[in-house]
Parts: sequence; structure tokens; C-alpha cells
Amino acid sequence: MSKFIGQIRRFLASEDGPTATEYAVMLALIIVVALGAITALGSKVSTTFSNINTALPTG
Repeated sequence: MSKFIGQIRRFLASEDGPTATEYAVMLALIIVVALGAITALGSKVSTTFSNINTALPTG
């Protein structure tokens, strides 16, 4: 039992767990920002192409 408790103490003292969690949070924030930017840019591009399509003469 003391070996198990020793392993838990080493795990809690280790820096690897919090570092991985921080990277996961950063990745999630990057994904959220990228999706927001793509959505905003996508609607602007769609509007631009609609305006171009309206301005072109029909043949």
C-alpha cells in the first residue's frame, strides 16, 4: 500500500501532467479562435462572391 501511495505522490509532484493539461487548453483556445475567424471570413467571402455574381452580366 505504501508503494502505491509513493507512486501517487510522485505523480502529483511530476510536472508532466500539468504541462500536458496546459497544452490541451491552449490547443482548445487556438481551435476556437480559428473557427471564429474562419466563420467570419467565410461569410465575408460569400457576400463578396454574391455581389460579384450579381454584378456580372447574364449571357
